[in-house]
Amino acid sequence: MKHLDIESLKEISRRCRGDILKMTTLANSGHPGGSMSSIDLLVTLYAFANVDPKDPWNEDRDRIVVSHGHISPAVYATLAAYGFVNREDVIAGFRHPASIFEGHITRGIPGVEWTTGNLGQGLSAGVGFALAAKFKKKNYHVYVVMSDGESAKGQVQEARRTARKYKLDNLTVLVDYNDIQISGHAHEVMYVDIKAEFEAAGWKTIEIDGHDHEQILSALRIAKNDGAPTAIIARTVIGKGVDFMEDKPDYHGKALTREELDKALKMLGIENDLHVYEEKRKLLPIKAHEKVKLYYEVKINTGTPRVYEKGTDNRSALGRAIADLAVLNDNVVAVDCDLKSSVKLDFLDKERPDRLVEVGVQEHNAAALAGALSADGLITFFADFGVFGIDETFNQHRLNAINNTNLKVVVTHCGIDVGEDGKTHHGLNYVGAPLAWYGFKVIVPADPNQTDRVVRYVASQYGNYVIAVGRSKLEPIRRIDGTLYFDENYVFEYGKMDILREGEDGAIYSMGSAVPEALRAWELLRERGLNFTVVNVPCPYDLDEKVLKAFSNFVVVVEDHNVYNGLGSLIAQKLFELGILPRKFIKVGLEEFPVSGDAKYLFEIYGLKAEKIVERILKEY
Repeated sequence: MKHLDIESLKEISRRCRGDILKMTTLANSGHPGGSMSSIDLLVTLYAFANVDPKDPWNEDRDRIVVSHGHISPAVYATLAAYGFVNREDVIAGFRHPASIFEGHITRGIPGVEWTTGNLGQGLSAGVGFALAAKFKKKNYHVYVVMSDGESAKGQVQEARRTARKYKLDNLTVLVDYNDIQISGHAHEVMYVDIKAEFEAAGWKTIEIDGHDHEQILSALRIAKNDGAPTAIIARTVIGKGVDFMEDKPDYHGKALTREELDKALKMLGIENDLHVYEEKRKLLPIKAHEKVKLYYEVKINTGTPRVYEKGTDNRSALGRAIADLAVLNDNVVAVDCDLKSSVKLDFLDKERPDRLVEVGVQEHNAAALAGALSADGLITFFADFGVFGIDETFNQHRLNAINNTNLKVVVTHCGIDVGEDGKTHHGLNYVGAPLAWYGFKVIVPADPNQTDRVVRYVASQYGNYVIAVGRSKLEPIRRIDGTLYFDENYVFEYGKMDILREGEDGAIYSMGSAVPEALRAWELLRERGLNFTVVNVPCPYDLDEKVLKAFSNFVVVVEDHNVYNGLGSLIAQKLFELGILPRKFIKVGLEEFPVSGDAKYLFEIYGLKAEKIVERILKEY
């Protein structure tokens, strides 16, 4: 591949243009216009980069991220031309449910590093891959191909700044500047000076003709060796190669008709054999294609767990455990958004500052680059307040889930255990929101000792996790005899419920910062002659059916969370699925945006204090 001359590249581009038009017309959908403007960039880049179709996942390969994933026809055509994938499968299967060649590119297809769809995400992912190379002391280069329209997004600017801060000389961006997007010419839709904005962020820039293969190759050579993150701004023409498509916004997301295809292929000097692929497409079954997911083996020393005899906040136990892991392992990193003293990454900053990525107030970029870091072999913790790390970065974590990353989202200041900041900072959806990120698991530990074990556990497992904790100090949970419940012998088991107290009159299910109040309620109820079971539920998505069946007569759920989509709703759903109808089912949680105040006052106001829980139970028992 590395010995292809300019004429060979031109010929490959010509053939790929034909494949782009064939697959989109056959599917009667897709984005042929942008694919035609990007194809010369892609054909040249995949020839230049250190990638090999015979060994597509070699650890030392260059990473290529295509941010505007809707140009999948161009990506697939390029990959087929170089032998990464089968050309017939691409053309016949494009956008068919049984085919892996979806409308937007999918991570796991050989040659595709990142699933993209939502615009503005790819540069952050590229920054993550480039940082990963630095952490691993690898020499691979990262290339991000992106569109001009998405350059107006704020997250793109966040990523530019981060690349400059960390001196990512192993990162090159190619901007397909065709000046066309769905609504018309890009400069009319939204003003953006792409060159000036890259330069203002400290990047080097190179301007070229994006259809001149020789200029593209020269720019790639310069960018790879110029000692700085570099943006190659390539002026292109949408629909390039077919005169009636050129510079026409209509062809951004519109496939050619059969008549237009025939005309276009004649213009390109390519045979119209669409009928061959049409017959192959008819044979495809109507079913979902097999999932394409990348994993890696997690290797980590989880160290010796810490035991907290006295009260401390779960966030300190969380931060302390992350630092412990980083001291023992070079493949552990954490990403912070200017909150390290609050989310307790200051432990890490003191003991392994080289493993802390500080991006400032850039939550969207931070979440996306953290996902890429975690996908590229690094056990990555993304730390933030609950309201920012869950609610504000919802889309970024959804894309991380789609990419099957290995991200550990650790959020503090959850629920109303925040301090006096008020309703803008109350993160009330740390259980409800991640339900939409298929595959994420949520863990809400009850005290510092369980928090410590949970952090070490998730670090040892491949997959996406949320660990949610509050702000305030909590006393370690103890048995009735005063010994630690989560002692030095405790081992966290995902999905296991902890029966903290037993009783036959009813059950209180709780999690996180609400557990101490549930235990106090148990004491107050016992004084009134009622013996309730208290169950800690650290894993709300995977409920222990045996426990639910055993304690399902009079059920009370107490949670520092949105009452409409949290633990109570999940338990109710599970009981319904099991065919169990409790005599009474009570949900205690947040029913509105709470006011400002100390957590102890807010727990009182919103019914989470032990006395209020008991009052509610006695009223309905």
